[in-house]
Amino acid sequence: MIHKIEIPTPFAVGDVNAFVVKADTLSLVDAGPKTPEAYEALKYGLKEIGYTFNDIEQVVLTHHHPDHAGWMDAFDKAEVIGHPYNDLWLKRDQAFMDYHDRFYLQCLKEEGVPENYFNWVEKMKRPIRLMGDRTLDKAIGEGDEWEGHPGWIVMETLGHAQSHIALFNEQTGEMIGGDLVLEKVSSNPLIEPPADRNAERPKSLLQYNASLTRLLDLPVDIVYGGHGNEVRNVHSLIESRLQKQHERAMKVLAMLNDGSKTIYELTQQLFPTVYEKELGLTLSETIGQTDYLVAKGLVREKVGEGGILYYEQA
Repeated sequence: MIHKIEIPTPFAVGDVNAFVVKADTLSLVDAGPKTPEAYEALKYGLKEIGYTFNDIEQVVLTHHHPDHAGWMDAFDKAEVIGHPYNDLWLKRDQAFMDYHDRFYLQCLKEEGVPENYFNWVEKMKRPIRLMGDRTLDKAIGEGDEWEGHPGWIVMETLGHAQSHIALFNEQTGEMIGGDLVLEKVSSNPLIEPPADRNAERPKSLLQYNASLTRLLDLPVDIVYGGHGNEVRNVHSLIESRLQKQHERAMKVLAMLNDGSKTIYELTQQLFPTVYEKELGLTLSETIGQTDYLVAKGLVREKVGEGGILYYEQA
């Protein structure tokens, strides 16, 4: 049994879905943002199917973003389970927060963003006050069995988040997919600091494309997504999303016809009306396209003065 609870969020994405899954263990997948409205929605949703907060034995996080990782705190009797990267955000210790700020400041500099926008480093923290204060009781990853749910396995599906997992049952073709495959929109492959502080910046769009492409070889019949309705015809949707992304990248390639540009200059061109208001998201989107073009051998990355990166046609 998979039962959906729709939870309001203060974010542009709208409601977020949590799923109650009953097998040997009674589990909740994702827990909404930590707002009073979300708490009431969870309480009501559980009551409708005859449960209370105390009945849930396990809370699984598909990823660490605030709209999914808020109300674990309400489930005193439950074990909290997810990808190890969640804990960097759930613990939020000073050393990680300092590293986080250094990472994003470095990104903004490399992207050629003017100094007057450097205050975006603070905004990149997202509303962490809407995240829970509990940390993981148990970490899970690629290929693990979902404990208490025979037939289900864990898939690491990075891209939208560095903590992203999906849960898949090959026999039934059911997947609980977090923000991997959504009904109406493609998820943003967000730039996030790597868990290993010496590692390179994760290439989120390439990770996301790889996560989507994996599903094309699996008998996925239905995806219970983190937002909106369930998704069927999963393979054809993924193929059309990958095609659209390729077309966007070609648009970026054409922007380099008249010489090399920085990520910031490309972002201004790609998102002229929203880049100032949504600088973090739009830069992430642009970097994704340049990473894709570099990986395809169509674009070269060069380091200019002050460590600023320039992109030119190969």
